Amino acid sequence: MPSIGKRCHELRIVDEDSTWRVVYRIDDDAIVIAEVFNKKTQATPQDVIEACQRRLRQYDDIVG
Repeated sequence: MPSIGKRCHELRIVDEDSTWRVVYRIDDDAIVIAEVFNKKTQATPQDVIEACQRRLRQYDDIVG
């Protein structure tokens, strides 16, 4: 998902009543889960995009 960052992807999981999304980034030594949410529209909500970007920045600051 380039709107979030490099190496970011979205996994779609179709459940009986919902479609879940897992936003993750693949690093050399880890897979970082940024968000799991129930997506109800075509577009990813802006607040979810911003939360993912913030969490990934925080992760990068900790890990280096």
